[in-house]
Amino acid sequence: MIDFYYWPTPNGWKISILLEELGLDYNLIPVDINAGDQFEPAFLEISPNNRMPAIVDHDPAPDYGDEPLPIFESGAIARYLADKSGQLMPADARLRKEVDEWLFWQVGNLGPMGGQMSHFVNYAPGDHPYSYKRYTGEYHRCLGVLERRLADRDYLVGETYTIADIVNWPWVLIAKAMGQPLDDFPQVAAWRQRIKAREAVQRGVDLGKQWRGGQPKTEAARERLFNQTADTVRGR
Repeated sequence: MIDFYYWPTPNGWKISILLEELGLDYNLIPVDINAGDQFEPAFLEISPNNRMPAIVDHDPAPDYGDEPLPIFESGAIARYLADKSGQLMPADARLRKEVDEWLFWQVGNLGPMGGQMSHFVNYAPGDHPYSYKRYTGEYHRCLGVLERRLADRDYLVGETYTIADIVNWPWVLIAKAMGQPLDDFPQVAAWRQRIKAREAVQRGVDLGKQWRGGQPKTEAARERLFNQTADTVRGR
């Protein structure tokens, strides 16, 4: 059984979709990021960066021994689960290399740029015009990278649906909601719809949909969520 620490955001959806695609049993543990659950000491032991998603695999792959295995960071979780299950990862070494490239590209580019854009769209609209322009521009650039990649293929790695698609897709799903239409990116739009039609993807996105949206519940919670320093990790 896998303990799955989750909240319905694009980063959370990466792993909820993957678990549904792989058909793995999991125990859902909500991490209410608006209430500050991610800063609880018990969660910090699992996820040192105070971020969800995270998992604890109580039946880890043989190479990891018998003790429960905690894993934080969505890219690391995706790679581990694909390797453990033998699914959604090509056997060919060159294609595996490409999956890794697009996995790392997502966690270093599309995700962070989309996340910062989302912050200024949803939590600080109109307050920081330079920051808004900077991150909307970078998000737009990332969509252009995907458009070029998808010009001659259905999925990011050839014609094979892999974890590379799963980790990138949630940050494109929310494009329209963040004010970025996909009219200029027809290949991305078609890829977005192709993946959205998958039943496992729909189940993954619907997981915990009753918790979506909302804002930090108090000013103190907002201050803690958006003004973190090293003291936050130290519990001060």
